[in-house]
Amino acid sequence: MTYPLILASSSPYRRALLEQLELPFECASPHINEEALTGESGPELAARLASEKARALAARYPHGLIIGSDQVAECDGRLLGKPGTPEKAEEQLSACSGRRVCFHTGLSLLQAASGRQLTQVEPFSVIFRELTPGQIRRYVEREQPLDCAGSFKVEGLGIALFEKMEGSDYNSLIGLPLIRLVNMLRQFDIDPLTPAKAPTGK
Repeated sequence: MTYPLILASSSPYRRALLEQLELPFECASPHINEEALTGESGPELAARLASEKARALAARYPHGLIIGSDQVAECDGRLLGKPGTPEKAEEQLSACSGRRVCFHTGLSLLQAASGRQLTQVEPFSVIFRELTPGQIRRYVEREQPLDCAGSFKVEGLGIALFEKMEGSDYNSLIGLPLIRLVNMLRQFDIDPLTPAKAPTGK
């Protein structure tokens, strides 16, 4: 039996990444509380939110294979969310200047019918250049990265903010670790390189 693939996200960045695998899928927005629990670490938060996003759509897609993902940025033990405003974006980037920022990307794959769920966290680090207030202000004005954890878009001009990048999957920095996702999909007998095994129907 094959299962429809569902991306539990309204993010255009994650949608574009998943399209690279050339598998048919649908997108749906999960509605969960994304606030961190007291004492919750970055990796724990990313894993929990990814898992909850997938489970939030289980009733709506009872025969679906649901992908949940969430990303948490962390600098010097401080969790960085989406800035929402240019002022907060500039504040975040100023705090990250010259420092290492670790991105914890939670990934969860849920087979709604059986309840079988795989959840992992993919780490990826970036080392920021020493940035001047003028550089930060101009970057925020040009790219408006207000809906991005860490206040940058690595697939755009944001790459100029970095001195170095460290990790096994560059895509995780954008929001969906495709290498790990492919490994998970294969555990459900779905392989992007074997189209006959791709999910079909709804």
